[in-house]
Amino acid sequence: MSESRSNYTPRPMSSTTTYALGAVALALIVLIVIAAVRWGRDEPTVRNDGYGPVRDQAVHSMLEPSGSILLGRPDAKKTIDLFEDPLCPGCGNLERIYSQEIAQQIDVGALAVRYRLVNFLDARSQSKDYSTRAVAANQCVAEAGSGPVYAKFHSELFTTKRPSEGGRDLNNDELAAVARDAGAAESALQCITTGAKVDFARTTAMAQTTALGEALGGSAATPAVFYGTTKIDANDENWVTSLTK
Repeated sequence: MSESRSNYTPRPMSSTTTYALGAVALALIVLIVIAAVRWGRDEPTVRNDGYGPVRDQAVHSMLEPSGSILLGRPDAKKTIDLFEDPLCPGCGNLERIYSQEIAQQIDVGALAVRYRLVNFLDARSQSKDYSTRAVAANQCVAEAGSGPVYAKFHSELFTTKRPSEGGRDLNNDELAAVARDAGAAESALQCITTGAKVDFARTTAMAQTTALGEALGGSAATPAVFYGTTKIDANDENWVTSLTK
């Protein structure tokens, strides 16, 4: 390798120039960091946006003895178990992104969902029992049997009506109002306002939390989706279509 030499001797850089270039470099770094943060926060695309909740009147909701809620057609090909806490932000995101895609698969009989609702975020609600009361409200509405009504109520409660942790939550009358808007029967509204299922909800939600902890090897975290004993990666944007192929 040849090396060329020059008699040119560079002049020392002034402190003013050094500070100016340093400021430019710092500004560039800040811009890069901001761009990276924004890129990392890009919201996933809502799947099947515009479909809405379950539509088919042949879809039923059933409150099981365990407190789980089964939503689907009697001839559904596959059933998944979905663990959620009504106060959980991640559960809200899952519902916001995938609930319409899931609803369509429920309508065509490709999928049924067993909602296994937990209440370990009670302490993070202002009322200190919101998760339990919201689980009870879900059970009241599901027991009436209408799939479209329950699907609409569940979707609203986990998305647009979901309180923030530590913020003001919904009292029983407000939970009943959400159910009324979803088309719930008067018996379901009375069930919610009187708190008729709160004790049942507390017991079943705690049992579901224990089951979730066992399924996850000791740590209960929501949302969690299972097909049988297989945990589904809900971070994979194609997980619903992969299940229903």
